[in-house]
This record gives sequence, C-alpha cells and structure tokens, in this order.
Amino acid sequence: MNIKWVWYIAARYIFKKQKKTPSAALSILGIATGVFALIVIIAVMNGFQLSFIESILEISSYHLRAGPLPPEYTDDARTALLSVPGIEAAVPFREFQGLVRGRWGGQQAVVVRGLPPDAPAMDTAMAQRLEFEDGSGCFDLKNGRNVLLSAVLARRIGVGIDSEITLFSIPSIFSVGDAEGDDENSGSMVFTVTGIFTTGFYEFDTGWIFINIDSAAAFSETDPVLGIKLKNRFHDQRALELVRKNLEGKPGFESAKFSSWRDYNRSFFGALRTEKLFMFILVGLIFIVVGLNIYQAQRRAVLERREETGLLRAIGGGERAVRMIFVFDGAIIGLSGAAAGLIPGLLIAGNIPRFFTIIEIIVNFFINIFNLIAGFFNAGGVRDFAIFSPAVFYIKEIPSRIIPGEAVMIFMFGFLSALFAAWFASRKVSRARPAEVLRYE
Repeated sequence: MNIKWVWYIAARYIFKKQKKTPSAALSILGIATGVFALIVIIAVMNGFQLSFIESILEISSYHLRAGPLPPEYTDDARTALLSVPGIEAAVPFREFQGLVRGRWGGQQAVVVRGLPPDAPAMDTAMAQRLEFEDGSGCFDLKNGRNVLLSAVLARRIGVGIDSEITLFSIPSIFSVGDAEGDDENSGSMVFTVTGIFTTGFYEFDTGWIFINIDSAAAFSETDPVLGIKLKNRFHDQRALELVRKNLEGKPGFESAKFSSWRDYNRSFFGALRTEKLFMFILVGLIFIVVGLNIYQAQRRAVLERREETGLLRAIGGGERAVRMIFVFDGAIIGLSGAAAGLIPGLLIAGNIPRFFTIIEIIVNFFINIFNLIAGFFNAGGVRDFAIFSPAVFYIKEIPSRIIPGEAVMIFMFGFLSALFAAWFASRKVSRARPAEVLRYE
C-alpha cells in the first residue's frame, strides 16, 4: 500500500471546497471546542484542588507524622529523621482546640498549634504558604506570650497587632473556678498578637492560631508530634517504611504511631478525586457527541463516493488502502481539531487572571462611558465591575494549574475520538464491489 497517494486523496477530500454541508469543518470545530473547554476547566479545577491540598499538607497535616513522643526524645528523633533519604524537614508541634477571646468580648473556637520559634527555618515550605499582612509583623514566637492569628479570625474578634487576647483550653471552659484569670494551671493565658497571616485556605484563615510550643504544653497534656515533610509527597509509603525502621524500638518510641497524609486526609482527597473524575466524564461527553457526528459524516461520505472508491479499487487500489483514505480523513480532522483547541486552551488556562482582568477592563470602559453620559442628565452612575469583588468572594483571582500529562491525555481524547469514528464508518468500503459500482455508473 502506497501511503502517499492515500494521504493525498484523504487531504483532497477534507480541504477541497465543499458544495454541500461543511461536515469536516464542523467536526474540527466540535473537537476544538471540546479540547479547549476541557483543558480550561480541568486547569481551573486543578488550581483550586491543588491549592487546597498544598495548604493542608504544608501547613496542617504534613506528609508524615510520628508520635506522640516524650519531649526529651524529640530532638534526637528529629536528627534521626533528617538523616533518612527523601525527608526534607521535621518539625515538632502540639495541637489542641481552644477558645480565643478578644479584648472587647469577641470570641471564637480555634485550632491552636504550638510550634518552635525557629519553625520557619525548619520548614521553609510552611513559611512560604504563610503570608503576613502589611504591618502585621512576622513569624515571632520567641516570647512565650506571643501569638499569630489568622486574618479573618483577627477581624472577627476585633484585634490587631499588639492587641491582647485570652486563650482558653476547652476543659477549662467547663471547669469550676476563675476561667478569666491568667493562670497556666487554670487553663487560660493572655497573649499579645505579633502577627496576622493568611494562607489562602478559608478554613485556616478563620480559625487557626500559632503559639510557642512550650506555652502549648500548659494547655495540652499530650506529648509533641513530629510533622515530617518529604521531597516528594507521593513517595510517602516508601518513606514511611524507612521512618519505622529508623525509629521503632528506640527509647521513647514504644507507643509512637506513624501515619501518612493518605491516612488522615483520605475522605477529603477521595472526594476531590471523585469530583475531578466526574467533571472529566461530563465534559468528555463532548467528544462522544463529536465522535458520533464524525461517524455519520464519514459514513455518508463513503456512500456518496461509492463511484470514486469503486474506480480506485478497479485501477489497483486495495480494499485496505481505500478504507485508509477515510481513516486518514478522521486522523486529519482529529489532529486539526485537537491542535486548534489545545493551543488557545493552554494560553487561556495559563493566563486566567490576565484573561479576567482584560474582561474587567473592557466592561469598565463601557461603564465609564455610560456614567459619563448619565452625568449630563444628572442620572445615577454604575459602580465599577469586578468579577471577584472582595466584598462578595474570599478569593482574589481564579487559580489555574496545567498538568502536562492531563493536557496530552485531553489532546489524545480529541484525536482518537475522530480516528475511531472514522475507522468504524469506513467499514462500508469493504462491502462495495467494484464491478457492481462501475456497471451502474
């Protein structure tokens, strides 16, 4: 089979001027639309999901946990862990739930995490996820009475930098006694706000505070836990085995437990994975519709060109070669449509914030013209348009994350949907008999 003449005829069928309905152009447009939509939607979904996952893993749950450990063995355990291949950081911490009250009476339940003063140096990834508001200081827990508050929490209880708050442990709230005092034994302490941070994850920004790990010992009776960060969080199972081998059996580790981020975030991450899978399926239905359209178009093309295929068969074209003409038609449609959707899809998905900024600029341009005209008639104006107004939305912009493997998979979906549709439609060619076709011609 000579591939050159097959490609030539297939390209001629696709690109020559069509007198009838331009089914090839519509098929290419349909595949391009599906690839474009799926790339943009999945990139935005990845942006939201990965930002949530990274906030949880880098700030809250860590990649691995080992503990609880007696405080006198914590430093030795951390040193041993840092010598394990694949481990990037190990941070001791204490965590408990409490109630925080502002000076003017505002109060809220919070998650309190006690960290060492040099926690940012121990765990640079966590430090990068914490953004401190302008003028709100930095990560300062050297003083046992310093506290770092999440931004939304600080506004809810009405405090700022250098304000004082009272932290209560949950048991002390229900105990009988002076819960308003400043006594470590009574389960309440007064702290000074030295930093207000944001993480981009609403749950953390509404109810998390950081205090010194030694101060946390006055509220929590449990021993500290080591939060472990890996160079690659997906190698957690291998790292977990190495951690067990290095720590199990050593003094102080008799009751220690070892767990991975897959264990204590299983339900949440499973829900995100299911959500993404169903979104993939729903948007991927576009390719099924387009594939059916290509199948019907190619099937009609086979019937309309019975005389041409009969002539090609009569002059020496084999059944397989003639059939491949229509299969190559599907390949051309699939490649053209997938490429036409891939390129703008990657451009838009990689510049989502700029794309919405351009939309806001265009809309506000017309709003300003309207306000200018309304001003001559003493009519009320219209406010500037913002897609993500801080008064309505917590996020400032839509996050986007392109995963190359998923982009390639979406491209192949578009290409293969056209290829398989053309393959099934071309089966009609094998049923045509050249002698019968030419007799009636």
